[in-house]
Amino acid sequence: MKLFQQLLVAPAALGLFAPIAANAAELNINGVSGYSSSSEEVQSITNFSDVYPTDWAHQALTKLVERHGCAAATPNGSMTRYEAAALLNSCLEKAAQINEEERALLNEFRSELAVIKGRSGAIEDATSNFEAGMFSPTTKISGKTVFTVGAAVTEHAAGEPSAAPEKNAVTFLYDTTLSLSSTFTGDDLLVTKLRTSNVASGEPFAADGITPLETFPQTDASDNLKIARNYYQFPVSDALTATIGAKVRQDDMLAVWPSSYPGDSVLDSLTYGGANAAYSLTTGAGAGLSYTSGNISASVLFVSEEGSTADPTSGGVLTNGGSDDVSAQLAWTGEDLTVAAVYTAADNGNTDGSSDAQDYEAWGLSADWQTSFGSEWLPTSISGGVGAKSVDKETKYAGRVGRGGTNVDIMDEWTWSVGLQWSDFIVDGNTLGFGIGSAEGWRDESTYDDPMAYELWYSMAVSDNITVTPAIFQVERDDDYAVTGGLVKTTFSF
Repeated sequence: MKLFQQLLVAPAALGLFAPIAANAAELNINGVSGYSSSSEEVQSITNFSDVYPTDWAHQALTKLVERHGCAAATPNGSMTRYEAAALLNSCLEKAAQINEEERALLNEFRSELAVIKGRSGAIEDATSNFEAGMFSPTTKISGKTVFTVGAAVTEHAAGEPSAAPEKNAVTFLYDTTLSLSSTFTGDDLLVTKLRTSNVASGEPFAADGITPLETFPQTDASDNLKIARNYYQFPVSDALTATIGAKVRQDDMLAVWPSSYPGDSVLDSLTYGGANAAYSLTTGAGAGLSYTSGNISASVLFVSEEGSTADPTSGGVLTNGGSDDVSAQLAWTGEDLTVAAVYTAADNGNTDGSSDAQDYEAWGLSADWQTSFGSEWLPTSISGGVGAKSVDKETKYAGRVGRGGTNVDIMDEWTWSVGLQWSDFIVDGNTLGFGIGSAEGWRDESTYDDPMAYELWYSMAVSDNITVTPAIFQVERDDDYAVTGGLVKTTFSF
């Protein structure tokens, strides 16, 4: 099958998966083992035996069903003890609290519930969990899983054959994030994020690939579950907030993110408000302060990438040998408009004065405008910005090797991007997006062709927790080749 045919089949397949996933969320997955062949929730419990309408348990179950609304009809006939236990399990599965009568039912059907749950002592555990909860009552857990089916095709200029094997097959990738947010005073926040993905280093959609997607982590995941973030945020005063963490990202400590684009991201290069080097999203040990008063906000922060390494020649927090980024941001936020200026200084632990692309100063100016045109054909939001990067020492090589080679010029660069979004486009809840901008830093060099990135996507809300987003994109490179691709992204939020 040709690639373009595969790309056409992929959206259709994902379109089928989405409603199946939505229906699956409605199923009762805690049925008795004897009913495992059926996927339907118990709707009526008539014509059963062993537990009769005259029994107190039957009457208690009737009240339970009415109280929790967990069956289509209240019990009006006899039932077996296992059917009664299955109904009890289903009704109390998500209950936050139980009363004395419900506790008595749990005790009455202890044996049957233990069989249903597949372990001994299940009722004692369940009762404990009802009252105490598996997490602290001040901890919130949320998650997101993204399925991405897509491919990218590289087209080389005449006379410029690829030295590496083509990677144009359709791939099916996932990325899952679990976030735990805890508060101890009501004003503070402890954040822990766990993340895993099956994208591998060097693949087209990976962070170091030819068309990196924002969906995937910045480092090789390869199915390994890792702590992606671990930081604590607390108020110093009404206007001042502090953040400190062993694994915190630059944007976690900024008072403002100056762009609402993209609402459903595709190409990574178009997600930095145009200031890609200044908004580097560096992750490591760090701390920062954010001040907000009225429409004005200001942030100052640092991130040490090797903050967990004790050797001062190659790591540590704010050492000469460690890679440290220091950023400052000043922003104005109005009702419909946000404007932010940012400055970042990065040293990459460069102590010998050699040329280093990650030893630089960077500036950026970005804005986000929530429009009020009143027409479905005009964008509801416009985001854009520009950024400049000044390396500490420029280096030009006589014979430049292709992207990713050892002899890539290290020069001052600038970036830009513009993103447009149409909310409720065609269908309420759906969003159309278009982005354009620099694919990588542009350099003032006569032999350098400014590479561009384009993307068009349409996010469709299947339900409150599921969106399906088909997208097409093209990335032009300076190495005499362009990459064109398409994908379908399905996002599950839970």
